Amino acid sequence: MEVVIVPDATAGGELVAEAIASLLSRKPDALLGVATGSTPLPIYRALAAKVRSGAVDASRARICQLDEYVGLPAGHPESYRSVVLREVVEPLGLSEASFMGPDGSAEDVQAACQAYDKALADAGGVDLQLLGIGTDGHIGFNEPCSSLASRTRIKTLTEQTRIDNARFFDDDIEQVPHHVITQGIGTILDARHPILLATGEGKADAVAQTVEGPVASIVPASALQLHPHATVVVDEAAASKLKLADYFRATYAAKPQWQGL
Repeated sequence: MEVVIVPDATAGGELVAEAIASLLSRKPDALLGVATGSTPLPIYRALAAKVRSGAVDASRARICQLDEYVGLPAGHPESYRSVVLREVVEPLGLSEASFMGPDGSAEDVQAACQAYDKALADAGGVDLQLLGIGTDGHIGFNEPCSSLASRTRIKTLTEQTRIDNARFFDDDIEQVPHHVITQGIGTILDARHPILLATGEGKADAVAQTVEGPVASIVPASALQLHPHATVVVDEAAASKLKLADYFRATYAAKPQWQGL
C-alpha cells in the first residue's frame, strides 16, 4: 500500500486525475470505477478540466458504479446512477452507453447483484477503482464486519451511514434508503488499481486504522493492505493520526517519477 499525503483536497483531486489521465493514455478504453459523495468531486472536476483543455482524451473510457441504493427509481436525483451521470459521465463528454451499474430497482435484487458482478468480469475487470472511506472505515457500502471475500451484494446501512448521507436528502434521514447494492470487498480487490481518497479531520481515525492497523473486517478498508497496488491519498487533516506520516512523505518524495501513482 502506498500512502501519499497532499496539502489539501484540491491537490488530492489533481493528483488522482493525473493518474487517470496517465491510464487513459496507455489504455484509452479503460474501465474506471467511480465513487459518489463529496470527497471525489475534486477528482472529477480536475479530470473534466483536462478533457476540456484537450490534455486528456476520455472519449473511449468506460465508467462503472461502486454501489447503488435499493428502491430508488433510476431517475431519482440521488440515485447513484443519476449522480454518476451528472458528476462524471456528462462532464467527461461521454454517453450513457459508456456507463454500467447495478439495478437497484430490480424486482430480484439478489440476481441483480450477481449480474453486476459478472458484468464487471465480462468487461475485462476494473482498471482503476476510486474509493472514499466512511468514518467507521467502510468502503463502498461494506459496513464494519463485512466479509473480506465478499462479492457484489445487498447490504443494510448502519444508522451512522444513514445519518452521514442524510445531507444529500435535505437532511431528512427518513428519506435515506435502508439498503444498497455494493461491490463486495473481494470485488473491489479485483480492481487492478484501487485508489482511496480521504480528506478532513473526521476521516483521520479511519485512515490510521486502515493504513497502520491490522487487516480486520471491523475496518473494511484495511483489506486494501492485501492488494499489490493500492494507493491511499490523504490531505494533511486526514493524515493527522498516522504514526508513520513522516515516512510516507519521505518515500513519496523519493519515488522515481517514472513509477507514477
